[in-house]
Amino acid sequence: MRDEANSVQRSFRLSKSTVELLDAAAASGRESRNALANRLLGEAVRLERHPLIRFHEGASGRRQPLVVGTRLYVHQVMSTVRASDGDVDEAATYFGTQTRLVRAAVEYYAEFADEVDEDAAAAAAIERDERARWDRQQRALA
Repeated sequence: MRDEANSVQRSFRLSKSTVELLDAAAASGRESRNALANRLLGEAVRLERHPLIRFHEGASGRRQPLVVGTRLYVHQVMSTVRASDGDVDEAATYFGTQTRLVRAAVEYYAEFADEVDEDAAAAAAIERDERARWDRQQRALA
């Protein structure tokens, strides 16, 4: 999904109402019509393959895979599964959610590991930056 450099041109026929919706969404957002169509189509194909995963734009502005019905990003679930020595049931208990939702995150990760790992690295960088900012504020208050 984040592989815009390797794009391939295709031609599709879309209904007039779909084009109108796409144009309106592009006009009100910050993506071009082509970028928006690429993102939406990419996400839709992934939703077909992984129906328990949705996409959400986080504070960093990155769209990340999220487990449906939760506020858990796939990278968070995978971190907990790893901390649980791969025990999906233990991770589900920790989150207070259904095992099938944790399995859905694992299945998504198995297919898109590089992207999920990028999400985890971006989240870790934001966390480090926010912690450093908080530490500076605390020193300023002392």
